[in-house]
Amino acid sequence: MYKTQEREFHGTGIILHTGENMQILVTGGCGFIGSNFTRVMLKQTQENNIVNIDNFGIGSNRRSVVDLEKKHNYTLIEGNTVNEKILKPHIQEADIIVNFAAETHVDRSIKTPRKFIENNILGTLSLLEATRKYNDTIKFIQISTDEVYGPISKGSANEHSELKTSNPYSASKAASDMLCLAYYSTYDIDTIITRTSNNFGPYQYQEKLIPKTIVSAYKNKKIPIYGDGRQIRDWIYVTDNCRAIQKVIESGAPGQIYNISAENQIENISIVKKILQIMKKPEELIEHVTDRPGHDKRYSLDASKIRKIGWIPEENFEDALLKTVNWYLSNLHWWT
Repeated sequence: MYKTQEREFHGTGIILHTGENMQILVTGGCGFIGSNFTRVMLKQTQENNIVNIDNFGIGSNRRSVVDLEKKHNYTLIEGNTVNEKILKPHIQEADIIVNFAAETHVDRSIKTPRKFIENNILGTLSLLEATRKYNDTIKFIQISTDEVYGPISKGSANEHSELKTSNPYSASKAASDMLCLAYYSTYDIDTIITRTSNNFGPYQYQEKLIPKTIVSAYKNKKIPIYGDGRQIRDWIYVTDNCRAIQKVIESGAPGQIYNISAENQIENISIVKKILQIMKKPEELIEHVTDRPGHDKRYSLDASKIRKIGWIPEENFEDALLKTVNWYLSNLHWWT
């Protein structure tokens, strides 16, 4: 079923050439970024074999990948990353693990922090342990977030910036990152971490700002905005992030962290107003609500490091936002 991936050894570690019979294990591949990444990798070539392990939790949607299930080089397995019996045979065959599997929504982490600790930290630990025991030559890509740096009052966070987590979600991701770096240092596992800014695009769960705004506006329902809505986020279209992850797989150095940002720093309230304008809906739909605890005011990433290995974003923010709105309005079956 699987072929061996040819590897080249360079001074910065293993270089994998995507599209050359790579065996890729994707965890959380029915989620937002994971499903888009899977599409990007399968679209490039028929020679990539992808196994997607997903537990179909909140944020995962099988409809995001249902059309891929007919492909000969794609396999979907329902399971949890803490289940070693499920992981073992696929880790033994894989060249790469890309770990998207995580609980991701800050609001829910405040309400149920234990679930985030169990899934995000223990899930990553289980993957690392299975890698150590069954295939320690794998390239292990850990998908993380800009939220681990906490609020950035001015300037931008680089990969050496202090971690200042503000909520259980970001704390769980920071802890997972530290585990990956520890397994690189202690066991020589080829781990690489990507920390990306706020993604948007197709297949994103409705609890997130942009799809929530689109869906609420479509239904002519109130759109809740925390506080004054002037929180600044650093936005990137999801396929730009997926291409960045691919670039890290191909050219990233083991034991390193790569920030991913398209440098689109925009206030939340401005995003909502842009969407309402596109949809020709009134701003009276906006409803300001009490701010959540520990709400970071501003995120900003310095992504100069990943640009040095050849990645740049391709999508213009305004065009990508329009494309996203049109996708949700054209795919009512996915979210209704």
